[in-house]
Parts: sequence; C-alpha cells; structure tokens
Amino acid sequence: MAEAVLFHHALGLTTGLLDFAEELRRAGHVVHTPDLFDGKTFEHVEDGVAHATEIGFGELLSRGARAVEDLAPGLVYAGYSLGVVAAQQLAQTRAGARGAFLIAACVPVAQFGTSWPPGIPVQIHGQEADPFFGVGGDLAAARELVATTPDAELFLYEGNEHFFADSSQPGYDPRAAGLLLERALTLLDTV
Repeated sequence: MAEAVLFHHALGLTTGLLDFAEELRRAGHVVHTPDLFDGKTFEHVEDGVAHATEIGFGELLSRGARAVEDLAPGLVYAGYSLGVVAAQQLAQTRAGARGAFLIAACVPVAQFGTSWPPGIPVQIHGQEADPFFGVGGDLAAARELVATTPDAELFLYEGNEHFFADSSQPGYDPRAAGLLLERALTLLDTV
C-alpha cells in the first residue's frame, strides 16, 4: 500500500478527479486530495487559470506544501495539469518522496533548483496533440526529464484532450484514462 497526494487541475477539485482518487483507494492505497481552490470549480480552463493567477502561483505552491506538512514522509506525489507544479516541486524538494506521476503537464526540472532525486520513479502522462502538453507545450520538459532520469517514464496517448483522464469533463477518454490508471497503480504497487 502506498500513500499519495493528488493535486487538482485548473478546473478545481472536480468529481472526475475525486472518482480517479477513489479508484486508487479501491486498489488499497491511501490518497489525499487537497483542495487548493477552497471549494471553487470552473467549467472553463481560462476561468480556472484566472482564479489561480488571482490567488498567485506562489501561494498555490505554499498551499500545496501546507497540505502535506502534517503527513509523514514517504508519499507519492501526483498532479494533474496545474497540480503538477505542486506535485513536482514536492517530489523534487521534500525529503522522503517515494514516487510521482504527472498528468498533462511537466515543469522543467531546473525550475525547482535541483535535479530529479535519484531512485525516485516518475511517470508523465499526456495526450500527444494536447495543445497545453503536446507539441509546443510541456512535452519538451517531459522528454528532458526522461532523458536525464533513469527512473522516469513518458506515456503518450493518442488524442488532443487536456482533461482526458477526468471523467467529469467532455474530453474524457475512457481508454486512455484506463491505461493511465493501470500504469499509476503499477507505480503505487511497486514503491
């Protein structure tokens, strides 16, 4: 059994993300789902990004750090899009990380002033034509992480949806989301 923290995307802590966390729990894992938006959810990514900008990205990272400060080391950090920033920062800088999986985003490792920690597995998942993640998006950072980190894996899925793994969103792709879930469970089962 692993203990994980799943940080939400710019639409907030949606029912689809809560369902994803519940799937991980049904497999025997402990999953925390902090709400960095204090209960607000959005229908459009632009509105969620505007809200995040209003809060401030530094404050969002602080909220992410506060969400785990009472949890023991040994966590797996997961994030979806905007939530990847908090997950990746904690995986790279908080002692005791056991792994990470990043969905639809990846930040250049140097952003957090350190390399990826040795021996910490990380998975990056995204649709190859997603305008936020794919060509012109975070895919270059994901490829760099994989090229420089022995324990990193990149999983590209066919399609152009950003919220492909969130069952509450119109772009939900059950096949890709199922593969992501299977692969995330493999990581959680082996850390």
